[in-house]
Amino acid sequence: MLSGTDTEAAGYAVRLRAVTKVYDTGVAALGPLDLEVRRGEFLSLVGPSGCGKSTALRLVAGLAAPSAGTVDVSHHGAQRRGSHPIGFVFQEPTLMPWATVRDNVRLPFKLAHAPAADADARIDDALEQVGLADFASAYPRELSGGMKMRVSLARALVTDPDILLMDEPFAALDEITRFRLNNDLLSLWRNLHKTVIFVTHSVFESVYLSQRVIVMTARPGRIGAEFRISAAEPRGEEFRTSGEYAGFCREVSHALAPSYAGQADA
Repeated sequence: MLSGTDTEAAGYAVRLRAVTKVYDTGVAALGPLDLEVRRGEFLSLVGPSGCGKSTALRLVAGLAAPSAGTVDVSHHGAQRRGSHPIGFVFQEPTLMPWATVRDNVRLPFKLAHAPAADADARIDDALEQVGLADFASAYPRELSGGMKMRVSLARALVTDPDILLMDEPFAALDEITRFRLNNDLLSLWRNLHKTVIFVTHSVFESVYLSQRVIVMTARPGRIGAEFRISAAEPRGEEFRTSGEYAGFCREVSHALAPSYAGQADA
């Protein structure tokens, strides 16, 4: 088993080795799964409902333990004061309705009992990064769906993690808002040099965002196919409307089709 330090030394942010997850109900959700994610990589997991995509994120985050195998995560981020190696953005923003945007983003520091002086500057920076500097005093009820997700993203970024885990964060948003957040996320990734593992049901979103797309099989989830998206950076609307983009989407969709065979709820 590699330690987090060994994983970092090898240039990886995350390594999963022969990982399985079987729940107490007897449902085999995942694996065996072998996956390596390099530092600074943007990787997407796509697959049918119930194939273990979200389970894999929870194992990486330490929110659940594997039934077998090893999960190794680089702890480089923990070496910086007030930092945490992992930030997690869930499908729902899960904001505190009684708290302002600023206080919602402050939550990780409050839970860690961090000094207010240290937190304030970091909160201001995170809100600036996601374009909400002018909404620090607003309440969730005053925000659109896209703005609420930006607050959730700021809360994940405020501890300056090296690894950002994102579990279908834009699934409930309208197409225009989703496209805009995709563009903003790519800009953040380029500027902040984070490792991103992104779960989505959208082939189009996965190809647009990622350097690498992993297609997972139906439960128990394994790697069914892998695609390196070699499009030039930075990406923008020119790529989204290009033949190259359409070609990658066709390839991923073709690889994904067997995973949906016989899936009545897909």
